[in-house]
Amino acid sequence: MSIRMLKTLIAVADHQTFSAAADAVFVTHAAVSQQMRTLEAQWQVEIFDRSTRTPEFTPIGRALLARAREVVRAYDNIVPSVLGDDGLKGEFTLGAVPTSLTAIIPFSTALLKSNCPDLHVRLFPGLTTHLVHQLERGALDAALTSKPGIMPVGLLWQPLAREEMILIAAPKVDSDDPAEVLRTHPFIRFSRDAVVGTLVEKWLQDKDIAVHDTMELASLEAIYGMVLADLGVSIIPEPCMKVANQPPLRRIRLAPEGGPVRELGLIWRKDSTKMRVIEEITAAIERALRIGTFSPEAIAQAV
Repeated sequence: MSIRMLKTLIAVADHQTFSAAADAVFVTHAAVSQQMRTLEAQWQVEIFDRSTRTPEFTPIGRALLARAREVVRAYDNIVPSVLGDDGLKGEFTLGAVPTSLTAIIPFSTALLKSNCPDLHVRLFPGLTTHLVHQLERGALDAALTSKPGIMPVGLLWQPLAREEMILIAAPKVDSDDPAEVLRTHPFIRFSRDAVVGTLVEKWLQDKDIAVHDTMELASLEAIYGMVLADLGVSIIPEPCMKVANQPPLRRIRLAPEGGPVRELGLIWRKDSTKMRVIEEITAAIERALRIGTFSPEAIAQAV
């Protein structure tokens, strides 16, 4: 058994097939198959149920996979722990929800890189549910997400920002009544697979507002474009960080006291061996939020 074999085992779990795992670890399909059979022979257990077309993990295989992830994490932390750089070199895998990609993530990553030039951040966009699942599997080191409805055992959450849900409309829309605007215009829905989409749907049901769906999107940029073209109105989280030259859209509060709020924060595994990096990323995000505006000038002054 070797660390290389354990990493291949993890790749099979993360990428679902031997072929995809082979691409991920840069070996042939035959080499992946051989390594898995070698592990089974050495451990004298069946890791995979090969009666199905795509090999599936047996119960003992899943248990061994969990331990393999622990061993690989510990192995990857050996050199940083000895050299004392606390993992501020090498690679860090960071997940991020799509709404954070326009400002918070690029700004905070630029700040992070200015403090940790030897740290390489690999970014993986995705919706909160998917990113949380990837964290549980050990495929990510941390992720910036909406607060999950239920926090899985083994993960930690650090709140960083709150974003009020608002109604956006084309400049020509003259009503200030959100209910009237929603009932009289096509509705561009934020994806219901996202936490934001769930918040929007719950608010609409609580207010008994029937909307006329015209499309469902998960990208803020796409929603901005559709609304600016007067193809409908939408409810989105008011970004906690402003972007220079924002689209000239009308922003209408859902109620005088405000609408529902989306919490945004960093989430990671309790057993993470990269806490020093997580602390640096958290500090970078907090600093970016204090600055408040994302622009080339703001980055130049901050770094």
